[in-house]
Amino acid sequence: QVQLVESGGGLVQPGGSLRLSCVASGSISSISVMGWYRQAPGKEREMVATVTSGGAKNYADSVKGRFTIFRDNAKNTVSLQMNSLKPEDTAVYYCKTERVRVIGTTGLYAYWGQGTQVTVSS
Repeated sequence: QVQLVESGGGLVQPGGSLRLSCVASGSISSISVMGWYRQAPGKEREMVATVTSGGAKNYADSVKGRFTIFRDNAKNTVSLQMNSLKPEDTAVYYCKTERVRVIGTTGLYAYWGQGTQVTVSS
């Protein structure tokens, strides 16, 4: 019903920048929250940044001042601009949509993307 496709991961040196993008497609009526999460080896998945349809943004303390989340409601896209990257930012980054209304159904749903690897290393 709803698919999320991420792009933009890769290998970058410490201090470098990357931009991740995610597009949601399918029978979407509305998406309340779009965001990015990450999971490093041996660690639990954690929230990185989220943005509501109204533009309210939330960031993990570890990325404040370095990462910026952008959203285009008309295109159902969310991007994450990551600057001043550190080795500890290395993880698989996942796009997530929350409280999604799907055309022809009732209720609210959440969806995850397949993940994109970000590696920060010299």
